[in-house]
Amino acid sequence: MMVTENVKKLLFIFIALLAFNSAQAQLEIEIISGNASALPIAIVPFDWQNAGPTPTATVDSIISGDLYRSGLFDPMEVKDMVERPTDSESIRFGTWRLLKVDYIVVGKVRKPANADGYELVYQLFDVHTQETLLSRITTVGPGDLRFGAHRVADAIYEALTGVPGAFSTRIAYITSTGLGNDQRYELVIADADGFGPQSIVGSPEPLLSPAWSPDGRHLAYVSFEQGNSAIYMQDVSSGARELISSGKGINGAPSFSPDGKKMALALSRSGNPEIYVRDMATGRTDQLTNHWSIDTEPVWAPDGRYIYFTSDRGGRPQIYRIPSAGGNPERVTLEGDYNARASVAPDGRRLAVAQGRGNEYRIAVWDLESERFTILTPGKLDESPSYAPNGSMILYATREGSRGVLSAVSADGNVRQRLILSEGDVREPAWSPVIR
Repeated sequence: MMVTENVKKLLFIFIALLAFNSAQAQLEIEIISGNASALPIAIVPFDWQNAGPTPTATVDSIISGDLYRSGLFDPMEVKDMVERPTDSESIRFGTWRLLKVDYIVVGKVRKPANADGYELVYQLFDVHTQETLLSRITTVGPGDLRFGAHRVADAIYEALTGVPGAFSTRIAYITSTGLGNDQRYELVIADADGFGPQSIVGSPEPLLSPAWSPDGRHLAYVSFEQGNSAIYMQDVSSGARELISSGKGINGAPSFSPDGKKMALALSRSGNPEIYVRDMATGRTDQLTNHWSIDTEPVWAPDGRYIYFTSDRGGRPQIYRIPSAGGNPERVTLEGDYNARASVAPDGRRLAVAQGRGNEYRIAVWDLESERFTILTPGKLDESPSYAPNGSMILYATREGSRGVLSAVSADGNVRQRLILSEGDVREPAWSPVIR
């Protein structure tokens, strides 16, 4: 079946949304709104016992920054600490109670006994009860001190909230520089705090739809470098890449299955976009949907039983799901005129979507049990939601004036962050799984 005029119009709108300009630079994270009941905590400067100078970005400052950006913690500034203990014996809890601190972290950084790298030795205490909540050693390689600090922040976050932290993860996003014939697109990865952005592929033609493999080692994405859309899978560390699909028509929206053995795709080899599933070992590709409408943007349920996707088969874009082994699609979102680009929460109970009403698009969460929406963002052009691997935050793209920026909002909508490049725009965010 040939692509209808409505399909062409929707595809044109989709492509137009991708015509943005940006510049690759480090992301700066700003808290827009936080939690009024943020927990007061002191991350005392870690005792540096390693050879060489203390790094500019100290372990304690990285941990404090992570906890602050979560919106759930209020770390004390180092200049306000009247004492700086480095072990449990030197903590005077009465002093910290007077400073209205609920929790305190002390620690040191030393060289492992029989290896290169760093040992981060730390303890977390409840100031009021003097109870030891954590006492651990985190060991990392020579170039992984920041990663080690993020792992410590993850552990502290989990100890105090009951939810695993996601600070040691990474984010992927698309940027573009220049105009017209000088325009260049980059697929960039960075730490979850915006540090260390690294371009893993660049092209004078658009790059779209980055998607992480479940082990965090590969990214799948769409490239127009050969003129037509094509899906590639690239090793993040080595840069080696594999062509997944480049057939005639649309090759788009890759999504890895939870076990990494399969990939869902949107292909138009039958005439209009349908959902397909590819076996990553054999290359066999099976068609799941078969409808005259646009079926696109597939994403897997965490248990792998279903694939959620966007379809306008009911007249307007809505979220549907279909068994990953094949079967009949069923509509999922039952409210709103426009719901697209689903991201499934790690527990599988909620979907984050871009919800449109008139000319405004906001991030909303659909509860699969109550079948109700919760609007999380106030923007006018919010899109491309991506859940953090712990389900606590949702990363998304939005616009401020003429600029595209990334933002993040907590799952309850109480905490909002803005991630800004020093210049230019950024789009298409994807949050990685937890890096082991």
